[in-house]
Amino acid sequence: MRILVIEDETKVGCFIKRALEEESYAVDLCEDGAKGLQMAFATNYDLLIVDLMLPSLPGLDVLKGVRQAKIQTPILILTAQSQVDQRVKGLDAGADDYLTKPFAIDELLARIRALLRRGATEGSGVLQIDDLILNPATREVTRDGQRIDLTSKEYALLEYLMRHTGRVLTRPMISEHVWNQDFDTFTNVIDVYVNYLRNKIDRGRSKKLIHTIRGSGYMLKAD
Repeated sequence: MRILVIEDETKVGCFIKRALEEESYAVDLCEDGAKGLQMAFATNYDLLIVDLMLPSLPGLDVLKGVRQAKIQTPILILTAQSQVDQRVKGLDAGADDYLTKPFAIDELLARIRALLRRGATEGSGVLQIDDLILNPATREVTRDGQRIDLTSKEYALLEYLMRHTGRVLTRPMISEHVWNQDFDTFTNVIDVYVNYLRNKIDRGRSKKLIHTIRGSGYMLKAD
């Protein structure tokens, strides 16, 4: 999943970015409110983490701008302001959750997982297609009850595919959300990792879940 962190404290922002990347998230970091808002407009992020005290444009105005643009991406406020009225203003402006500084990184990661689970399988938070199950909380993947061991990048790719089941995902889309970079037409790294997943998920099974859409990209679906 691709996350935008808008945080003007360099050390805090870099700490968050490093921690999220260790969890296989693709992360963009911005230290300016106005620039962060433009980035939110330009890129289809899966989550925004926004500090309220930002240069050029306050975090509250960033929230309002995102929601006024009809962007429904989950937003987590991260700030040193712990007053109740500030939390209320942030939530009313369109934030989905609120975490005050200082914070424990484990709590931040748990809140991120909870926000990303919204819209997944109702009630359980797990992602499932046919007999393939991915649990974001435990990062466990099984098919037909059998555990599948994945590398961090394989897991990130599978999670992205499962969160968009039935949708054609182009190579540039996969590159942006899983590798956090512009797609290089001269590399086949995405195709290589898709084949890695196929070998672990579809190999030896009559029902294939990962499909190549010629000229477009890939799709996860159960025929």
